[in-house]
Amino acid sequence: MFDDVFHPLTERQQTILGLIVRSFVESGRPLGSKTLVDRYNLDVSSATIRNEMSLLTDLGYIHQLHTSAGRIPTEKGYRFFVQRLVGEFELPLDDRQMIMHQFHQARLDLEQWMQLAAAVLARISHGASFVTAPRPRFSVYKHVQLISTTGRQVLMIFVLHGGEIKQQILTLATPILQQRLSEAATRLNTQFEGKNLDQIQARLGYLDELEQDVTRLVLEVMRRVDTRTISRIYRDGIANILDDETTRPAVKLLEERTLLGDIVAELVETEESGVNVIIGGEGRWEELRHCTLIVSRYGIGEDLTGEIAVVGSTRMPYGRNISAVRYVADIMSGFLSEYLVE
Repeated sequence: MFDDVFHPLTERQQTILGLIVRSFVESGRPLGSKTLVDRYNLDVSSATIRNEMSLLTDLGYIHQLHTSAGRIPTEKGYRFFVQRLVGEFELPLDDRQMIMHQFHQARLDLEQWMQLAAAVLARISHGASFVTAPRPRFSVYKHVQLISTTGRQVLMIFVLHGGEIKQQILTLATPILQQRLSEAATRLNTQFEGKNLDQIQARLGYLDELEQDVTRLVLEVMRRVDTRTISRIYRDGIANILDDETTRPAVKLLEERTLLGDIVAELVETEESGVNVIIGGEGRWEELRHCTLIVSRYGIGEDLTGEIAVVGSTRMPYGRNISAVRYVADIMSGFLSEYLVE
C-alpha cells in the first residue's frame, strides 16, 4: 500500500471516520451527525459529533456534497481506513470452504486454476478481477532441442524453467546432419541448464561455431522474455463494473494489455510483497480515479510470480476483499509450489 502521511486522529475521531466509511460502503448514502449518534448508540451529543466531523472535513478525511448533507469519505479517508482501521479480517469459513472445494474439483492444470481464481474473486467481490500468469524474475535455461528440417534450416525448440516453450528457425551457413545437431544440443544442455542470460553470455566464447549460432538465438529469445511484463491475463467480472459510470473507465485498464502491464510493472517495482490497495488511482492512473484496485503477488519467492487482483468501486467492502485476494493468492502459491516445481 502507498503510505500516506496522516494527521494524527484521536480515538473518537478514528471511530467516527470508521463508522462513516462502513456506513457509506453499505448504503451509499451520506451520514449525518444525528443519524450516526442514533444508529450506533454513541455516548456523546450530536453537537460533539458535528464538531468532530467538521474537523475531519478540514483535515480532508470526509466531505459534504452540500451544506445540509451528511458526510462521505474522501480518498484520504478510505486510505486511512484501510491502513489504520480495517484490522485483520478473515474470510468467513463458509467462503473459504467453498473456494477450496472449487479448486480441489478443478484439474491440476495451471490455466484452469488461473481462470477459476479470476471467477472466484469476481463473484466474491461483485467487481472485476484479473490474474496474470506466473513468470520468472529472469528467464532460466532448461532444455534445447535441434531438429534438421530442409537444407540449411534447423528448428530450435527452447524450453525455459517454468514450462514456457519457444520455437525458432535457425539458418546455418551449411547443412548439418541431425546427429551433429543432437550432439550440440546435448552439450549446451549440460552446460547451461539452470543458467540465466548473463551466465550463458559469459560462456559464449568457449563454444564452437554451431554452438555459438544456437546460443545467440537462445540469448535473443531470453532477452525478449526478460523485457516482457505480462504474458497471459485471465479476466472475469467485467460486466460487474460496466453499469456504474464511476467504475466503467476501469474496463479500459482490464482490456488493454499494455496499460495493465505498465501498471503491474510499476507496482512490482515499488510495492512490498503481500496485499496492496490502490485507491483512486493514487493520482497516476485516470482509469482508476473512482476505483479501488486490490492486488497481491502469488508464486514461489521472487523466482516465479504472478499477480491476482480485484477492481471495483471505492465503496467496496475492504476487509472482505483484501482477505479474499490474500486467500486466493495463497492457494495459487501453494499450487505452484506443489505441482510446478520440479
